[in-house]
Amino acid sequence: MKKLPQLPFLGIFSRWFEAANNAIDGIMQAAKTQRHLKFHLLAAFSVLLFCFTLGLSKIEFAVIALVTLLVIVAEMFNSALEAAVDLSTRESSELARTAKDIAAGAVLVSAIGSLVIAFLILGPHIAGIWLGKYSFPSHSAANIAVLAVIMIMLMVILIKTHFGRGFPLRGGFPSGHSASAFSLWISLLHVTANPWLIACGFLAALLVAANRLRLKIHTFRDVFFGALLGSAVTLVLFRVFYH
Repeated sequence: MKKLPQLPFLGIFSRWFEAANNAIDGIMQAAKTQRHLKFHLLAAFSVLLFCFTLGLSKIEFAVIALVTLLVIVAEMFNSALEAAVDLSTRESSELARTAKDIAAGAVLVSAIGSLVIAFLILGPHIAGIWLGKYSFPSHSAANIAVLAVIMIMLMVILIKTHFGRGFPLRGGFPSGHSASAFSLWISLLHVTANPWLIACGFLAALLVAANRLRLKIHTFRDVFFGALLGSAVTLVLFRVFYH
């Protein structure tokens, strides 16, 4: 568990901020050390993006998201239990092996259940593609903006994991704050033609980026590539899904 430097300007939120940082760091460590969890995370990312492309209803999308998260949570509990068992006993034990097998079985059951639910929900949509009845969906700007921020933050965390610099929510390459700020500005460009609102949005994004530099939390490279990442991902999503 990494110790996050104290942030005096956060006040009463500093403890919550550090707890959130440690929780995300736990996800990052699990993804780095557990091959199966990394596979589940990549599969979840692909499935949710595929569902967005299919144009599922809100209820259908919510169910798919919940069962996908259930598999990931089960895999994380399995990894935590294995680590706890290995820590408690260094010798081979029948009880330890049984505990690990049961935890692995829980992951398998959740995975099978998620596949069944996914088949029931996605089956008709995939059949529609096969029969030539598919039409590319158009999503609202709000939904695209939310999806963009979620994707960007996941990408930022994964990139920070790869480079091993900074904390999940503070510091490191690239800047998540800069990426999110410019992502929201690109979203604003697609929902209004008011030049004053566009200018204010751009100024706000610049102020966020400049503040990260002023506080010496990020370098110019971190902020620049964060802004580039946020802008590019959001722009692509709007070009594809916003008609």
